[in-house]
Amino acid sequence: MAGAAVPQASTDFYFNPIDPSFRANPYPHYPALLAGAPRKFNVFIPTTLVARYDDCLAVLRDHEHFSSRPPAMLQQMRTEFGPFAGATTMLDSDPPVHTRLRRLVSRAFTPRRIKDIEPRIQAIAGELLDRVARDGRFDLMEHLASPLPMIVIAEMLGVPPEEHAQFKAWSNQIIEGGRMAFGGASPAENMKASSQELRAYLAKQIERRRREPGDDLITALVQAHDEGGTLAADELLAFVVLLLLAGNETTTNLIGNGTLALMRHPDQLQRLRGDLSLMPAAIDEMLRFDSPVQSTVRTCAVAANVGGTDVAAGELVFVIIAAANHDPQRFRNPDSFDVARTPNDHVAFGEGIHFCLGANLARLEGAVAISSMLERFPKLRLANPDAPLQYRGSYLLRGLKTLPLSIG
Repeated sequence: MAGAAVPQASTDFYFNPIDPSFRANPYPHYPALLAGAPRKFNVFIPTTLVARYDDCLAVLRDHEHFSSRPPAMLQQMRTEFGPFAGATTMLDSDPPVHTRLRRLVSRAFTPRRIKDIEPRIQAIAGELLDRVARDGRFDLMEHLASPLPMIVIAEMLGVPPEEHAQFKAWSNQIIEGGRMAFGGASPAENMKASSQELRAYLAKQIERRRREPGDDLITALVQAHDEGGTLAADELLAFVVLLLLAGNETTTNLIGNGTLALMRHPDQLQRLRGDLSLMPAAIDEMLRFDSPVQSTVRTCAVAANVGGTDVAAGELVFVIIAAANHDPQRFRNPDSFDVARTPNDHVAFGEGIHFCLGANLARLEGAVAISSMLERFPKLRLANPDAPLQYRGSYLLRGLKTLPLSIG
């Protein structure tokens, strides 16, 4: 994976996920990918870029040809540096393993269960905004978008409040290490250290739940393992790590990217302020317009053809979700931001058997966070509208580092 630059496969498109300017705004480069069949591209192994909406659906729905299991070289790196230590998770497994793992946790994310925690989410958002109300301005990412989903998932897992900040620090360091690896560099040692510290802490929490069961997700997973034998020990630990990381990172990006879109489209901001019943549609439009997950990756298990392009067994397939969400063949005026857009069949949460298990929770957290701000701060606006934006993490996960807002 060494090398500072990612080679292009053709001069008729530009795709370089480690180029800072590309990462800052990849959207102008997507129309070229949407204009024809999937393109060939070399990252460190042969890769096919899939961008058109129908082509993306075809790949995401076909787990027999397009596996979620990573290639051996990536798996080795993830084992050495990553937070899962090589254990199988829902993200990188296929049926029947994926089916078994997903079934174990799906009960915790039912619409009824998510609805039950809505008052607590509203209370957390209110407490966070109380802390910034007197200052006249605040950083959205630091003070709301980052802590809200982290606190919610930490409480669901049964993590005590005094550990919340440490959890977010571990998460940030792991995500940043993933960015370095994706860019062709060796992951930073602090990623490895953070992964080890997080796993060690959670291992202690798991042992504690065996002695002192509680009403939380860790207890539920421990009991599923101990009573039914359906989770191996390493799977149990990896499962808890995954829930922590996946349960806060992408929702943080949804709140940040969605708020930025509102601030940059004052007509839509005013429209939403005037009718908050549009919030569910607005959240889906935020997910479509500036997707928190830009792309996901599959490995071609059996030779296939996608949209007229042959894909050999062993090739990587980049499913560019954000491009699919701007496909003019699927969305009318795809580059416009419309808080009342309907229909809006975006693929921001994926598709098929890997459709995001926490989609309902993410939508609710985003709606609560943004509604709370709009109701609390009628003069909410960008504090530095001309300042350049900085994005953190890898190209795959699109999230702002900071977003200063004025409230007075």
